Formats: sequence, C-alpha cells, structure tokens
Amino acid sequence: MKKSYKIEVDCANCANKMEDAAKKTAGVKDAVVNFMALKMNVEFEDGADVKAVMKEVLKNCKKVEDDCEIYL
Repeated sequence: MKKSYKIEVDCANCANKMEDAAKKTAGVKDAVVNFMALKMNVEFEDGADVKAVMKEVLKNCKKVEDDCEIYL
C-alpha cells in the first residue's frame, strides 16, 4: 500500500534526512520525500499497521530534524 503525506521541512538536506529516517523505519518498504512539493510518499510492507508505522516514521524524522512535521 502506498500513501502520500503533506510535510513541513525547511531545506532539501533536511528532506533527505527525513527520507533516510523513514526508509529505516520498520514496516516501511520505501519512502520518497519531495522537498519542492512538500510531500512524503510512503510504501508500506504487506500487513503493516499504517498508523503505527507512521507514528514511528514521525518519531524517527524528529530525531534527525526536530522541527520537521508530517501531517498524518
């Protein structure tokens, strides 16, 4: 399953950090952050609890970029 989320991030480098953090989160098959569009596209592993996974993605992104936001 793929979903798209609106994000708030200050710079392209920070967006790359968010993308890397999201990709390393359990339950995420792939993630792509588009800084210009302020969107994060996430592909989830089969059977993943989307809401729980996205809470972890947000937590992991906050570790690398504490003022970022993902609108769940």
